Amino acid sequence: MPELISYEPATGAELWRGRHGDVDDLVARARAAWPNWAAQPLANRIELVRRFANEVRKDTDGFAELIARETGKPLWEARTEVEAVIAKVEISVRAYADRTGQRKLDSALQGTAALRHKPHGIMAVLGPYNFPAHLPNGHMIPALIAGNAVILKPSEKTPAVGEKLVELLNRSGVPEGVVQLLVGGPDEGKAIVAHPDINGVLFTGSAQVGIAINRKLATEPGKIVALEMGGNNPIVVWDTPKVADAAALIVQSAFTTAGQRCTAARRLIVNSKMYDAVLAETKKLADRIIVGAPFDEPAPFMGPVIDNTVADQMTESFVYLLSNGGRAIKHMRRPDDSLPFLSPAIIDTTAMRERPDVELFGPLLQVIRVDDFDEAIAEANATRFGLSASLVGGTPQQYNRFWANVRAGIVNWNRPTNGASSAAPFGGVGYSGNHRPAAFYAADYCAYPVTSTEMEQPRASVGVGFKEG
Repeated sequence: MPELISYEPATGAELWRGRHGDVDDLVARARAAWPNWAAQPLANRIELVRRFANEVRKDTDGFAELIARETGKPLWEARTEVEAVIAKVEISVRAYADRTGQRKLDSALQGTAALRHKPHGIMAVLGPYNFPAHLPNGHMIPALIAGNAVILKPSEKTPAVGEKLVELLNRSGVPEGVVQLLVGGPDEGKAIVAHPDINGVLFTGSAQVGIAINRKLATEPGKIVALEMGGNNPIVVWDTPKVADAAALIVQSAFTTAGQRCTAARRLIVNSKMYDAVLAETKKLADRIIVGAPFDEPAPFMGPVIDNTVADQMTESFVYLLSNGGRAIKHMRRPDDSLPFLSPAIIDTTAMRERPDVELFGPLLQVIRVDDFDEAIAEANATRFGLSASLVGGTPQQYNRFWANVRAGIVNWNRPTNGASSAAPFGGVGYSGNHRPAAFYAADYCAYPVTSTEMEQPRASVGVGFKEG
């Protein structure tokens, strides 16, 4: 069986290696373990995921260091990811009670009407590399609480973090057959999605892969599919005297995690009257960004992108925009061709006749100048994606118009496009998702409602249409 190798983006050093998993074997183990797990009292499952939160707490430093090494993100940011993993447990407990709680309605003559929820069965969780602990965990914990078994297939670029996540769950007492790790690449991903004994697919990643999953399962309505995909997200800057604050929000939105967030701002749409002031301040702040390795001192704001292939794609995208009508405001630079460190880049694409509607997953911000607010909203909606959108500045009336008309699952005012709360639903429309939002609403796709009418003794009578007996 072939081996998968993970490398540290910041150094190129080998971090981890392991054999590709056997999909049939993992699914068979999950199928055998699931009935007992589903039959456990809810309180037992909640107790075990709370133990998991405690195991993560005890291992915070080691877990954060592993995330930082395998993703290249700064250590401070890796620590916030570990904190999100811990916080997700109590959020998921609350969400299960709120979204999938039991209900009873008594009627003396009609018996009891009951609403309860059942788990789907075996859930395949396909995770991304940008938040290799937090985002899969956001599917896994709600699925386990609901009584599902879970097979995690982490990104082939971050298998070590996926292994650690499963190890901590098993260490907490979640049985080994109930939560398992599938090591592998696209072939293993396709195999688990198509496996007849999988009951659901919970995916976070690119639109291209998500659409392929959707197409593959289009004739299988019995499988629950939740797709959390990318975004070509707009941040619109309108009239505001707080130019420095606007620049800080733009930089946070575009360049946090080296632009490798599905909610990162890809397009800055700015009022012509504000253009010069906003771009001057934004460039000045972006010029101050420290790009460095995870453990550098002083701490960097940005690490590398995930690997050299992505770095090559980003530099090629910058050159493409530049050669098709774009005007560089801040050039993308790559100090070492052997490592995937990139400087943040800003390019004005107003003059481009056709701006590519793709998710450029890295530190590249496109700028579009507009003259009126309706044009700004139209430009914000000029995408097949619909994940996140922010308005910076403007009046309450303009924000109301923006909120009502912009097409996105996350709409913010004077806040970044990224940094969504796990205590709220998270998801988008169009190429960003399939109307199954995650985070607090993950409970919705982890169990299905069962309605019952119940009486302790049979009681019935017949009426119209019967002969007298």
